Amino acid sequence: MKYWLIAAALAAATPATAQIVKIDGSSTVFPITEAVAEDFQKAKRGAIRVTVGISGTGGGFKKFCRDEIDVSGASRPIVKKEMQACAAAGVEYFELPVAFDAITVVVNPKNAFIKQLTIAELKKMWEPAAQGRVMRWNQVNPSWPDAPMNLFAPGADSGTFDYFTEAVVGKSKSSRGDFTASEDDNVLVQGVSRDVNGLGYFGYAYYIENQDKLKAVPIVNDKGQAVTPSMESVLKGSYTPLARPIFIYVNVKSLGKPEVKEFVQYYMTQGAKLAREVKYVPLPDHAYKTAWAHVLNGKKGTVFGGAAEVGVTIEELLRREARL
Repeated sequence: MKYWLIAAALAAATPATAQIVKIDGSSTVFPITEAVAEDFQKAKRGAIRVTVGISGTGGGFKKFCRDEIDVSGASRPIVKKEMQACAAAGVEYFELPVAFDAITVVVNPKNAFIKQLTIAELKKMWEPAAQGRVMRWNQVNPSWPDAPMNLFAPGADSGTFDYFTEAVVGKSKSSRGDFTASEDDNVLVQGVSRDVNGLGYFGYAYYIENQDKLKAVPIVNDKGQAVTPSMESVLKGSYTPLARPIFIYVNVKSLGKPEVKEFVQYYMTQGAKLAREVKYVPLPDHAYKTAWAHVLNGKKGTVFGGAAEVGVTIEELLRREARL
């Protein structure tokens, strides 16, 4: 379902006097947040309007730490420079995990030679040293054809870009620059679907929404198993290292507004159902209850250290949340 189209129609029909909840950030978190926003606006019968932007995780945090929005969607935890920017502006926040995602590497359905990919092969494609040099498929794997390699990926403001480069190259934001970049994952979907030599990566929900025109590539994990992204492989912990938690961050001051508090509470009570509906892996029910309890009990801040982390499992995330 194209939630953003429904939301646009709802917004057009919303009275000008409606209270507004402002959200921006990750395009990966967008499908869940937009699904929650759609249901919430219906439940409130136009009394509250929710706007959801997709400027990327980094772009969302910039607005969030300038106190311009109430909620920021993030496909990675907040990092130190963002924590410092928020602190300098007096912006305090709650970190609420909402689901797990599987970053999905996709190729054109007509690609018959890529059966699976190792992290080493992905690194050979994406590392900075590849720029202007590794331009053809047979340069990555000599058994692949001598054909141009056309790459598509999220832009530098994307949390997916941050996480993927950390997991694959070993350093966040360390990537070749000669690829087609967009903060809108639908642009990447169209690029790969129209290019027989295309390869890209983005959140699992965008693959599922477009699986009739894309092919997901199994990724070889640290046990040597080629694993296809799925809800099951994320729950089992076998889709590594490209499974990761995704979040919303809520401005503490914004929670003083009844409309924001109502929306966040609705997110925490309906998030599991709607995460599943848009094909992400929901957290256990008690995780959402714990997150809402953190809000009610004023447990602010992050359970991460402000640095990129790869390979955090659902179990580890829940242990950290319980200790907050």
